[in-house]
Amino acid sequence: MIKHKIIKQENLTGERALFMSDNMTIVNSVFQDGESPLKESSNITIDQSVFKWKYPLWYCKNIEMTGGVLFETARAGIWYTENITMQDCMIDAPKTFRRSKNIRLEDVQMPRAQETFWQCEDVELTNVMAKGDYFAMNTSGFKADGLTLYGNYPFDGCKDIEIRNSKLLSKDAFWNCENVTVYDSFISGEYIGWNSKNLTFVNCTIESLQGFCYIDNLVMKNCKLINTNLAFEYSTVDVDITTEIESIKNPYGGKINAKKIGEIIFDDPLIDQENTDIVLLNQYCD
Repeated sequence: MIKHKIIKQENLTGERALFMSDNMTIVNSVFQDGESPLKESSNITIDQSVFKWKYPLWYCKNIEMTGGVLFETARAGIWYTENITMQDCMIDAPKTFRRSKNIRLEDVQMPRAQETFWQCEDVELTNVMAKGDYFAMNTSGFKADGLTLYGNYPFDGCKDIEIRNSKLLSKDAFWNCENVTVYDSFISGEYIGWNSKNLTFVNCTIESLQGFCYIDNLVMKNCKLINTNLAFEYSTVDVDITTEIESIKNPYGGKINAKKIGEIIFDDPLIDQENTDIVLLNQYCD
């Protein structure tokens, strides 16, 4: 049996400072210069500690971190890692989380979240703020409640996504996705959801230029579309919109229920208009 070791208020330097550690608690300590300080480690509890250099948690398992900081220089910090929980932390480094599994973050700030959560599995975020482009590319099994995201091209190529009570200022969100559901959220960004399958939005407020195109099975329930035009081109839709839509263009088919539509455009001769039922103020309109 490996004896539990406690490291308290230490300055740790050099490459692989605690390489292949197991069954350890690290408290009030600073990892200074030196790459990969905890590479290949497992069963580690980290409390109120700081990482200042690259690759701190690669190939790790069973990590719990509370109140810690990854400085900007701790780039590409958590790759190929399984079972990691982080609470009340600041991750100021880009490219964190790559090809990792079973990730839980709560009350975490990520002001430089470029290229973060790439090709990960089983991710849950609660009250997380992130800023950066290409967030969560090719990730599957992603859940977020209270996510505030500033950054373009998030969730490209993702599967099985559930987002609640969130705010996304994000151009080109949810491209090339499959099985996405968003509840009670605000989204502002151009070209939302292109080339995707099974996208559902419930009780959301969304602003989008030419959004929701090339989608197979788009569902919108009790949603508001503000400043939204040229929507639904080449998509199959079942949408219930409580506001005016500025314009829609060439939907493949389905149902569109809206308070008002400023312009209805069918200019593709291969699209049969009769495949789409459009209802305005509960009155049928061809």
